[in-house]
Amino acid sequence: MCRKASRHRTPAILGGFLRAGGSWNYGSPYEQEKYTRQLELLPDQPVDHALELACAEGHFTRQLAPRVKRLRAADISTKALDRARVRCNGHQNIEFSQLDLSADPLPQDIDLIVCSEVLYYLNNEAELESVAKRLVQALRPGGHLVAAHAFVLKDNMSRTGLDWESPYGAETITRILQGVPGLALETSIETELYRIDRFRRLLPGEAAPDTQVTCAAIDAPIEVEVARSIVWGGAAARRFDVAQSERRTHVPVLMYHRIAAEGPGELARYRLSPDAFGQQMLWLRRNGYHAINSDQLAWFVASNHPFVGRPVLITFDDGYEDFAEHAWPILQANDFSAEVFVATDFAGKRAEWDAPFGEPAPLLDAVRIAGLAAEGVSFGSHLASHPRSEELATWNLAEELTRSRAQLERWLGRPITSLAAPFGSTDQRLGILAAECGYKTLFKTVSRAATLRDNLLDLPRIEVRGDFTLDTFARCLEQYQ
Repeated sequence: MCRKASRHRTPAILGGFLRAGGSWNYGSPYEQEKYTRQLELLPDQPVDHALELACAEGHFTRQLAPRVKRLRAADISTKALDRARVRCNGHQNIEFSQLDLSADPLPQDIDLIVCSEVLYYLNNEAELESVAKRLVQALRPGGHLVAAHAFVLKDNMSRTGLDWESPYGAETITRILQGVPGLALETSIETELYRIDRFRRLLPGEAAPDTQVTCAAIDAPIEVEVARSIVWGGAAARRFDVAQSERRTHVPVLMYHRIAAEGPGELARYRLSPDAFGQQMLWLRRNGYHAINSDQLAWFVASNHPFVGRPVLITFDDGYEDFAEHAWPILQANDFSAEVFVATDFAGKRAEWDAPFGEPAPLLDAVRIAGLAAEGVSFGSHLASHPRSEELATWNLAEELTRSRAQLERWLGRPITSLAAPFGSTDQRLGILAAECGYKTLFKTVSRAATLRDNLLDLPRIEVRGDFTLDTFARCLEQYQ
């Protein structure tokens, strides 16, 4: 097995809970790099008649057509075929046809069959075996089959894979194809995320050749919609599996502040490096956690409904600009969302409450806040001016609550119902006033998991300190699994 390191292994370089996979941006650099590698595996001899299965919208079809004399491009979707015809306009050697791989007869005496990202849409291994035999029968003796498919966790939890609900992935597909009599695996290109195989239908009496395997790095950037399904280095638990088998009465609510490599020494407790944060998010992903927000937490508590699977609520106080620069890309790459509590009077300014300890860090402005919200980040109030609530008169505290909530609602165009007390205030008035001002959840800093028995206006959070090692973080979470 090849395990070639790529520059995408660490998520730091790079919202839906259960994802079945299968949404491709066919024109992305990642897909184009994969197409290039498939073309590299085409046989050296001239190809008279080729069949491309699941041609989709014709992105690869257009690149394959100049390499063969005749090409039949097939797909089950008539809409996809219509788009493919438009994209491939000008190529006179392409015939488009609708074809259901699992049910329709295949054309015969084919020199080359290409099937990319399609065989894991069959129902089960038995159907895969049946289709594999039909593919071999469709090839003329000496003809080639090129197959490209991703590794998935359902095949092998010990290696990097996509967390899809397909019945199997590249490892199973290759194994089944290798088991078809008369079909030999000639050569493969294997990356950390996918493999491309070239098989050949053997001539009568011909012995199978030795397989040549090339390990390759993934050099193209991986876009978020693909990255969020990847679990680098394998997993201890899959989200779908724990959602089926686990119910619990508690959820850890994690509290972060800054994600930055540098800052004032006296504030190190409130700051994690991007690398350390990336390791923590990858640990959560590998252990089957999914993110919820405060609205979802409130529903479970109000309904007294057990939490499904392994939920975690990831929160950030103050709204530092480095959330957008460092934390959010890491969260997206691991398919997590987050909730950020901002002091609205300071949006676009600096965290002046940190000034006694060093240079105040910049804060998110209203435009950035709205943009992040559009991408799936939740926002809540950290009061308007980041005060210590116990130092305010009651009417001042009420004004802080209403002003910050109103400002956030103007920026985001939706109700704001969550609140985190600055400085971890334990002011007893805060919960009463928050409810009167329209808030549903109030987070404080008692360090434990939230439970179904908790008062929604007095919720605990677990502070993730800057000096936490990954082992410390893991032990903290494991006590709630």
